Amino acid sequence: MQIVRQLDPLRNVTDILRREGPLALVPTMGALHEGHLTLVRAARKRAAHVAVSIFINPRQFGPNEDLARYPRRLEVDCALLAAEGVSLVWAPEPEAMYPQGYATTVSVTEVSEGLCGAARPGHFDGVATVVLKLFNQVRPDVALFGEKDWQQLAVIRRMARDLDLTRPHVAAIEGVETVREADGLALSSRNAYLSAEDRANAAALPREMRRALAAIRAGQPVADALGALIGALIANGFVSVDYAQLCDAETLVPLAQPGVAPARLLVAARIGATRLIDNLPL
Repeated sequence: MQIVRQLDPLRNVTDILRREGPLALVPTMGALHEGHLTLVRAARKRAAHVAVSIFINPRQFGPNEDLARYPRRLEVDCALLAAEGVSLVWAPEPEAMYPQGYATTVSVTEVSEGLCGAARPGHFDGVATVVLKLFNQVRPDVALFGEKDWQQLAVIRRMARDLDLTRPHVAAIEGVETVREADGLALSSRNAYLSAEDRANAAALPREMRRALAAIRAGQPVADALGALIGALIANGFVSVDYAQLCDAETLVPLAQPGVAPARLLVAARIGATRLIDNLPL
């Protein structure tokens, strides 16, 4: 496995790898857990070689968010990736990604504006910008993202479609089902911030989401089911709920009632000092 920190060597390595077959990219910010490794395993089934990027992108953190305390453990992460048969780790320094004088931002409207986009202004501009740069740098044939960050996946797919990307084509930007703990909580690097009590209470998030979806399927009005969901989360130790919405799965337009198009329930809620997100299909 090669670990590359600068752009010119990266291009040389990816040119060589691509001659041997398709190249898959798994973008990450490091602090890898089983969810990331599941993406790597899925990528290995789809390509001859797998590249993983590790870059803590400052442009997707707000002024009061956790950039400074975000876990940094490149050596440990690389050992995990080597054991999974990854061919390349692209771990640029911030100066390599955003050199002096950098002045360009990618903005994807509409699909980025609600949900986490409303709670974290500018976040998805940072995501779209760094992901487009990663695509241009690595030029993968396929890219894989976790479905836990469903809005992020929707933003990236819209960007790829609107900008006519070919490496990867929008059809080759794949979502992989969320990996969960035994009690249903979605795996996340931020789970490490939870106290023991908050971690136990956090299991209410997927549990109450499943209960709300069952109620909607049984005919309960969406607004009533979502109101009960929010109340249950507060009763189980969450301090606030940023949003709980049933949305069209592609456009993320909120739905007052289910339709024929695929829909997803998306929730962001805070427990202790930690903000958790999750989503489930209807």
